[in-house]
Amino acid sequence: MDETDLAADFETHRPHLRAVTLRLLGSPAEADDAVQETWLRLARTDVSEVENLRAWLTTVASRVALSMLRSRGTRSEWDLEEAEAAADPDPDPEVRALQADALGGALLVVLERLEPAERLAFVLHDLFAVPFAEIATVVERSPAAARQLASRGRRRVRGGSADADADPARRREVVDAFLTAAREGDFAGLLAVLDPDVELRADRVAVAAAEANRDRGAPELAESLQGAEAVARVFSGRAQAAQPALLDGVPGAVYAPGGHVYSAFELVVVDGRIAVIEMIADPEVIAALDVELSR
Repeated sequence: MDETDLAADFETHRPHLRAVTLRLLGSPAEADDAVQETWLRLARTDVSEVENLRAWLTTVASRVALSMLRSRGTRSEWDLEEAEAAADPDPDPEVRALQADALGGALLVVLERLEPAERLAFVLHDLFAVPFAEIATVVERSPAAARQLASRGRRRVRGGSADADADPARRREVVDAFLTAAREGDFAGLLAVLDPDVELRADRVAVAAAEANRDRGAPELAESLQGAEAVARVFSGRAQAAQPALLDGVPGAVYAPGGHVYSAFELVVVDGRIAVIEMIADPEVIAALDVELSR
């Protein structure tokens, strides 16, 4: 591929790359610098064996942005009004929507609360659906560790949201109500404590374990399941041995017979209901959790 064709291909991906770097960096000027550096690296690379150019460019741009984040030190984040003023004056509607989302409150919370690696894992996975295997290559950690980074970032972002229940006591009440309803097979009680659009996310170890134990009553499980009724069916009549716990300081639940944690349940509570359940069974991820059994 000659440079003209390569440049043309790159331009088709530029809006995506700018959206990624703008979300990560919060600064139009820095986002443009990161995209330009990505082009320079592309121009120096033999792309004949690159199967997915968009994924390759996303990885490179993310690495550039991560390096820029780490070099910031204690420098204050870019002022939002200054960022908006520096943005393209009349971008494509799709790009303008991406910019508005990228410069919104969620990004500012991420920039203020998350470490660079957490920030990158959270943004790439939750906003751009980048697989953890690809994120792992950027942060130079295992896919399980990348997943944990994203999970911690997600908790911090949602924990700092005005819509999230920040009161630990209230969160514990919701966790207790959820576990009680699950143990008693109280389907109506589960529906009452679950958000109508609740999402259950299970890691691959949890999914594999459920499949292997179907004949013992384990539920049918997928990596992502959404909706109160579907999630309630997974837990109704189960969670007999689950107990409340603090996971990285946030109320959740664990299955820990004899004090050894085999699985953990991270719960995001919004407006008094559970909006997200993260089911973790990967030993490496569990080992990275700070678990404090509540009782």
